Amino acid sequence: MPAYGAVVFDFFGTLTRSIRRGPQHAAIARFLGCDPDVVVGVLDRSFRARARGLFGSAEATLGWVIEQAGGHPCPGQLAAAMPARINAMRADTRLRGDAVSALTTLRRRGLATALVSDCTHELPAFLPTLPVAGLLDAQVFSVELGVCKPDPRIYLAACDRLGVAPQDCLYVGDGGSRELTGAEAVGMTAVRLAAPDLADHLVFDHDDGFTGMTVSSLTEVVRLVDRRPALV
Repeated sequence: MPAYGAVVFDFFGTLTRSIRRGPQHAAIARFLGCDPDVVVGVLDRSFRARARGLFGSAEATLGWVIEQAGGHPCPGQLAAAMPARINAMRADTRLRGDAVSALTTLRRRGLATALVSDCTHELPAFLPTLPVAGLLDAQVFSVELGVCKPDPRIYLAACDRLGVAPQDCLYVGDGGSRELTGAEAVGMTAVRLAAPDLADHLVFDHDDGFTGMTVSSLTEVVRLVDRRPALV
């Protein structure tokens, strides 16, 4: 029998390859009357606030960003830009080649799976279109819960939805948002995904203090579920 009851995954940089903002974001900024570089600066500075949903709806949040960048969008412009914003985020997202196979194997072996993501409104909008969506027993989004990693509540929400204790969970992430030490703090076993492509990953608050297990692929995670190793 597997030593864990569930595996909890981060999304960006974990189930996906490294994330960089593509050219569609610049086009949206220009459409809304702003310098793309200024908008990027606002997006970077405000990520954690936006990921907690502090500025309201997706449209309201985009409006706040554009205003901070010096723009004055009208409601019609924001409404028109929102599908493009979702599409831009979707275009930045490339699932790892072994994401579907790893999730499928874990579920076949009787483990529950969950997603815990620090994200803005766009991920919940496009995740249902991805092939991993049906392979996740629970999905916890910071923008809906109102807290970001490493807040204990975001991990415990996943446990509650899966019906498992934190001690029975393996948590897998690239280390953004100090997620790995946060997972350990609630009793989960954490493992860092250190895939080569993450060298240029867009990440905030990297978990530099984590010294636990490391794997280089999601396929390696499958091998961990039958044991509780103390690898270095």
